[in-house]
Amino acid sequence: MFKSLFPKATITLSTLFLSFLGVDAQTQTNGRQSNNIVTAVPFLLITPDARAGSMGNAGVAVDGDANSSSINVSKLAYIKEDYGFGVSYSPWLKNLVPDINLAYLTAYYKLDDRNTIAAAMRYFSLGNINIIDENQQDLGSFSPSELALDASFVRSFGEEFALGTTLRYVRSNLSSGLFGTTQQSAAGQAVAVDVSGIYKTNTQFLNTDAILSIGANISNIGTKMSYSSGGTSYFLPTNFKFGGASTFLIDSFSEFTFALDFNKLLVPTQPIYNADGTIQSGKDPNRSVPAGIFGSFSDAPGGFSEELKEVGISTGIEYRYNKQFALRAGYNYESPQKGDSRYFTLGAGLRYNVFNIDLSYLVASTQQSPLANTLRFSLLFNFGSAKSGNSNPQVN
Repeated sequence: MFKSLFPKATITLSTLFLSFLGVDAQTQTNGRQSNNIVTAVPFLLITPDARAGSMGNAGVAVDGDANSSSINVSKLAYIKEDYGFGVSYSPWLKNLVPDINLAYLTAYYKLDDRNTIAAAMRYFSLGNINIIDENQQDLGSFSPSELALDASFVRSFGEEFALGTTLRYVRSNLSSGLFGTTQQSAAGQAVAVDVSGIYKTNTQFLNTDAILSIGANISNIGTKMSYSSGGTSYFLPTNFKFGGASTFLIDSFSEFTFALDFNKLLVPTQPIYNADGTIQSGKDPNRSVPAGIFGSFSDAPGGFSEELKEVGISTGIEYRYNKQFALRAGYNYESPQKGDSRYFTLGAGLRYNVFNIDLSYLVASTQQSPLANTLRFSLLFNFGSAKSGNSNPQVN
């Protein structure tokens, strides 16, 4: 009957985009068991920023802009302008469903030469779904969606080091009250925090002026999420992102930036179960959030070799001319057993006065991939001059 539709629809909606972010449950791939990771709200792992998106999603240590809140908010400490905002938009999985999209709004304000505040909103729409019961009667439609609201604070500790933190509210509405179950269904809600930092310094490399930087961000450290009273609770996609970037100042007009990031989900890996439901290999995933984070480095059923497969790699390159025009390219890699998200990216950017526009294009390894031909757009606006006393080693 109709009561069974809620779990089925929730599974369908989740699988639709979970499986292409490397966080689906155990599956079989070419006859081999693929042991992945189950989380709620995986849309939080999508990079909305078109600039980072065009560099293979690398950017945790690349110089900042208004969209830094989406990848490493501490980079806002070294933005030259007093305040600014950004708008990003991306149609998502459009090869499968035409009306799934991600929208991102962000703004920042520099309180003084050391302190910056920021806010952001991330909205993930899963389109419109028509509901039909077993008698083919139209029961209406609804638009499942997910939302994250951020408030951030950043502080610099001199010219080379800054820290940032973000408080996040997350809401996931996959039922809209249209589905009935034996348990009362509801939108999932959670609270989370991000902790991030960046270190950068001026140097010389191969007789060329350069800026070297290292960045890190642990995102989505928060409460578990449930979609019904007394129902199963799921981990948020707590993620550790660590990377470096090198910007080479070729001359007064040209500069090259090379970026390399590593990513790992800090949530339990699903164990391998026996037919009777007992664990054959791995560890019980039903544990607390702190235990899940610390245990995520040693709970894979395949041991250390499988843990290494859980590390994703993002790398990108950017060429900028006269701080106004940019060309970018990148590559993102995940193990075939841990999501198999492998693709090239291309992009460009243009800056005029206070206005920035960035565009990225995803080139999947096969045209059958639901991520193929994904576009991302970002518009940025920056206003004001640098706060006095804020010596900025970055390149903008």
